Amino acid sequence: MNTPLAERLRPQTLDDYISQQHLVGKNGTLTRHIQQGLIPSMILWGPPGIGKTTLANIIANMSNRPFYQLSAIASGVKDVRDVINKAKESGGLFTAKNPILFIDEIHRFSKSQQDSLLQAVEKGWVTLIGATTENPSFEVISALLSRCQVYILKEFEKTDLEALLNRAIEKDEILSKKNIKLKETNALLRLSGGDARKLLNIFELIINAEDSDKIIVTDKMVMDKVESNTVRYDKTGEQHYDIISAFIKSIRGSDPNAAVYYLARMVEGGEDVKFIARRMLILASEDIGNANPTALVIANSTFQAVSTIGYPESRIILSQCATYLACSPKSNAAYMAINNAQQLVKQTGDLSIPLNIRNAPTKLMKDIGYGEDYKYSHNYANNFAAQEFLPKEIANTPLYQPGNNARENAQREFLKQRWKDKYGY
Repeated sequence: MNTPLAERLRPQTLDDYISQQHLVGKNGTLTRHIQQGLIPSMILWGPPGIGKTTLANIIANMSNRPFYQLSAIASGVKDVRDVINKAKESGGLFTAKNPILFIDEIHRFSKSQQDSLLQAVEKGWVTLIGATTENPSFEVISALLSRCQVYILKEFEKTDLEALLNRAIEKDEILSKKNIKLKETNALLRLSGGDARKLLNIFELIINAEDSDKIIVTDKMVMDKVESNTVRYDKTGEQHYDIISAFIKSIRGSDPNAAVYYLARMVEGGEDVKFIARRMLILASEDIGNANPTALVIANSTFQAVSTIGYPESRIILSQCATYLACSPKSNAAYMAINNAQQLVKQTGDLSIPLNIRNAPTKLMKDIGYGEDYKYSHNYANNFAAQEFLPKEIANTPLYQPGNNARENAQREFLKQRWKDKYGY
């Protein structure tokens, strides 16, 4: 049998679907939609090999709908229109059984290709299910995104992947004939990078490489069987995550040499330029922040530039940004401030906003005290008036602590003076 193990084990019902209980569990969102027979257009967002295509197939099968599938890599506008025309012929108007159009890697569709889907989705000629490994907020046009629900598929837990391996041993018609014991799984899980399809492919490879029908799977046995090819950059595997991690940590550690080296690894591997630029944009705020506010401007300009230019020239822009960020002073004070603030909100709930800083657009609101006694800072000496802005239950709570660098040292002195003016110490 030439059918790959991952395909042989592809679940056909929600009962066989591993993980994603928030979507497909007994009270999951998609479970309810299927039971009601009303399937909204949706974007399934999650890492590779998490089961997006499988889930789309299950939805179509369980709702008894026609199913059309396109790959964004190989399909153009004409292919999309051909499918839409077929869907219109089979239904034409929105019904509970209108066809499902599944588009894999929808983030690779151009704006014009995504535009070609709008009318069909809006009119209900098709129910669109798009699958993407990229943040749809960046990669799917807003007009299409507004017509779809976005469902996030979470990464597999170790227990999920081990359950998948055990299912393969017990239920696959080929593997079940062998005496297979899973003694160790760390190597398998590490090599798969959390990708279920890759995990099953590797597992099948090592099992088929054994002459005996009695097989004990160990980490050493796995590493011996799998070709050592980790120098190659795999955009969807472990190397993808390891190298971007090394890249970010090199910049955070102020090492431009290591940063540009790992950048070169990604460039040579054909990594998406927007993925690299987006990570630097996050780092510019999370790890540099107010120590050098210009870093965020540079990173944002880099993202815009490489989105327009692409390879090969964008490598120069990425290098400029990476080396600039690596050589910038570092501070995570802004990052820690929002973490502290969110934790405080979770602990204290929706506290009442002080009356003096509430908005008072109507006479009634003014009459009951909204905005009363508010002090407009610019009307006072040094553009500062002592007043409390936090709810009384958490008044005088410091959340932002400036970092130890030239810019934030100045901020610290400024805030110390304002604190003294406000609280007297």
